[in-house]
Amino acid sequence: MVQDPERFLVKGRLERLPRRQADRGLVLRWLAPRVSELEEPLTEPELTERLAAIVQDPVGIRRDLIEAGLLTRTRDGAEYWRTRVTEFDPF
Repeated sequence: MVQDPERFLVKGRLERLPRRQADRGLVLRWLAPRVSELEEPLTEPELTERLAAIVQDPVGIRRDLIEAGLLTRTRDGAEYWRTRVTEFDPF
């Protein structure tokens, strides 16, 4: 059974990541397909804009998505893309 990460939203927005590591991962896996399709190239401003529509700290969440292995970026940070399918991807 997939847990509901939307319980961490306040009025449809994520104000901060949950403290518990399992919940953090759940929320990040939920966010990834909402901001980028698999292998879709995005510039840093495009990704930040998409994240800003649903999270309080788009720069911090962008970093967390990369650290979680859900997004990859070019060495200079100019382009980002999603590399992993999550349980929240539409099939």
